[in-house]
Amino acid sequence: MLIVSLGGPGTAFADTPQKLLAAYAAQAGRAADAQRGQQFFTGLHGREWRCASCHGATPTQAGQHAATGKAIRPLAPAFNPDRFTEAAKAEKWFRRNCNDVVGRECTAAEKADVLAWLITLKERP
Repeated sequence: MLIVSLGGPGTAFADTPQKLLAAYAAQAGRAADAQRGQQFFTGLHGREWRCASCHGATPTQAGQHAATGKAIRPLAPAFNPDRFTEAAKAEKWFRRNCNDVVGRECTAAEKADVLAWLITLKERP
C-alpha cells in the first residue's frame, strides 16, 4: 500500500472520497459533521470569497472561478467521480482554496466537515 501524508501522522493514501474523509476525521480526532461542512462552504470567513463563490451554493454543477472566469468541474463526488480520489491533489486544492477563502490552511476538521457534506450530495434517479 502506498502511503501519502495528508499533513499529519496516521493519515494514509485515499483512493475514494470516503477514505479521504476517514483520514481527515481521524486526523481531527472527531467525526465529521455534514451540516457544519455546508455552513463552512457557504459562509464567509472574514474574506471576500466563500467556497460557494466559485463552486456554487450546491456544487453539483460546473462552477466558475470568481477572478479568472475559468470553468470548474462539479465539486461533489457524485457529479464528478474524479474528485477526492487522490490525497495529494485534494491537499493541494484545499490549501490553495482555503487560503483564498479563510486566509489560512483549513484544519483537518474543516476539511472533514466539508467533504462529509459534499458526499451527501447525490444524483437523483
